[in-house]
Amino acid sequence: MFNLILKNTKSLRRYATETSTRRSPKVQTISKILIANRGEIACRVIRTARKLGVRTVAIYSDPDEHSLHTQYADEAYHVGEAASAKSYLRADRIINIAKQADCQAIHPGYGFLSESVEFAELCQREGVIFMGPPSSAIRDMGIKSTSKAIMSAAGVPIINGYHGDDQSNDRLQAEAEKIGFPLMIKAVRGGGGKGMRVAEKAEDFMTALNSARTESQKSFGDSSVLLERYVRSPRHVEVQVFADQYGEAVYLWERDCSVQRRHQKIIEEAPAPGLSDDLRRALGEAAVRAAKAVGYVGAGTVEFIMDKEDLSFHFMEMNTRLQVEHPISEMITGTDLVEWQIRIAAGEPLPLNQQQITRKGHAFEARIYAENPRGGFLPGAGPLHYLATPQPNELVRVETGVREGDEVSVHYDPMIAKLVVWGENRTQALNSLIARLREYHISGLDTNINFLIDLANHSEFRAGNVHTGFIDQHFDTLFPPVKINDTDLCKAALSLLLNELQAFQCNNLSRNDPFCFSPNLRLNYELTRQYQLKIDEKVYKVSVKYNDDIIQIQIDDGSWYTVKAERVEDGERLKIRTNINNNISTFNAYVAADEVTVFLESGKMQFELVQPKFLSTTIDQMGGGSGSKVIAPMPGVLEKVLVKPGDHVKKGDNLAVLIAMKMEHSLKAPKDAIVKSIGGIEGSNVARGAAVITFEEDSNEK
Repeated sequence: MFNLILKNTKSLRRYATETSTRRSPKVQTISKILIANRGEIACRVIRTARKLGVRTVAIYSDPDEHSLHTQYADEAYHVGEAASAKSYLRADRIINIAKQADCQAIHPGYGFLSESVEFAELCQREGVIFMGPPSSAIRDMGIKSTSKAIMSAAGVPIINGYHGDDQSNDRLQAEAEKIGFPLMIKAVRGGGGKGMRVAEKAEDFMTALNSARTESQKSFGDSSVLLERYVRSPRHVEVQVFADQYGEAVYLWERDCSVQRRHQKIIEEAPAPGLSDDLRRALGEAAVRAAKAVGYVGAGTVEFIMDKEDLSFHFMEMNTRLQVEHPISEMITGTDLVEWQIRIAAGEPLPLNQQQITRKGHAFEARIYAENPRGGFLPGAGPLHYLATPQPNELVRVETGVREGDEVSVHYDPMIAKLVVWGENRTQALNSLIARLREYHISGLDTNINFLIDLANHSEFRAGNVHTGFIDQHFDTLFPPVKINDTDLCKAALSLLLNELQAFQCNNLSRNDPFCFSPNLRLNYELTRQYQLKIDEKVYKVSVKYNDDIIQIQIDDGSWYTVKAERVEDGERLKIRTNINNNISTFNAYVAADEVTVFLESGKMQFELVQPKFLSTTIDQMGGGSGSKVIAPMPGVLEKVLVKPGDHVKKGDNLAVLIAMKMEHSLKAPKDAIVKSIGGIEGSNVARGAAVITFEEDSNEK
């Protein structure tokens, strides 16, 4: 058991004397904590708790019963159904479990209840330590209009906008016109890009406002918004702060989180590139003033908008919790911020003062998501049929809450893992990030790993010229046309062939076949195979001949290649080494019943195995006759149906709203039409590619 005992009583007296307005907290023993969260952050907290000898209690919803965090914790309790509102957001159930399990404290992680004023107050009433700031600080910083007023009074620069209580349409419309367009609409209790919309022009305002309100109500239980001048393509720079119960606060340097999609971060680095030491100190000191202004305690992040030209900065918001990207701050400061959370929650002072917090080297974090970057970064879900990660060490961390065979659920955030690397400088760290991304292999669903490789390799990113509009500005170079060459197709075909030969060898084990353990199977006859490989809507015909280690491959009736291939062990992976056109290379591959995936230097390349026509089942994708339909672009929950059978709709009309991974997506009519049928009821789950709205052509088009 880890006894959190404040050893330096002199420090305690000094802190208490210097902060006369605060009561001296009682140092408590924390031997057991409940983690009110799931996935990778729950596993992250458990790892540090184990190091300290603190027992952990996990909670799980129906689909999470066998998840990694429930297996990793010392105990786990069922908290409810799949929907967050019926499980991970049930504060009453979580408190009851904590008391039942004799936990002294609750770690909220991030998301869910981590920034809930009501939950923090409930913990206090029930005598359970909330491992976060006081509820008053959450309230002040959680309501953006209030936080900006406090920051202005504390001398922290803020950006102009409307932060008032009058939330009527007329008042918001009038204030929007005063501020001017483009304009940012933000949920006052928002975070993670949720409840955030940009209105480019006046006629877009009400549509954007209604969408932001709906998403804010869904995510935070509050539809109130604030309006701000939209700074186009600024940098997003944030500062990690920590405060104890004695009035002391420190900063652990800054992070740059500028490169985002859908207003959500995908790659972060620390420290921020291109800043002077004086500017770094100014950011840190402003963040500490912000924390002290609200009597903050624990881990927090103060976010700033920074002009990419003159590097002036303005307060944006404070996240009153541990951030997703906290590992990069740990990597450059040599700290364990979860350990700090546990110690400070128990009443200890800060482990280090500001002068003792030094930074060394550079760190990157890449968020690996189940999503389709080329499809607008739409979130995905599904099973992790194959999963191989880089080898973790003191320079590389893989923060995850899933294993091979687990499923990324439609009900929760689509993040699979965080890949964190450290180097002596930015160039070294970036090279390590790219190399480790190439070693992160997933098959079974779409991910953003290929995109992250292209992003990290981009010349402007390498130069540190980052800003929030980076992806839009460099869209064409980040998403070049997919090019498939003969070498790629040869590697896919060789993967299929070697997989078949390996299966043949293993099937002969019981017959004591002399070739079963041989690296190369000798056949006294010619083996011929024909594959149809489909990628990016194009089908390639690949013919393979194999006889006595001589392999020949033909692509689409072209010339025959003579190639060599063998399986080689690489740690826990069994890779393939090939010689194609006198070029020797080694790659990993995964073969399933209907697909083959090869992991190359450029990233993952997944081919569908097209069945011959006599094996295929004809599928009417049009729903019959001359009709057509609107399909779900990703799996999700059908939140709203805005039409009914018989309705006449025009091209661009909103038909339905799909909620996927807590984000709202509108489904629009692709043409003028008459609604024929609805493919589900509100609240029902919808699979990717399922018909949501089926309609017939409008009579005006006939």
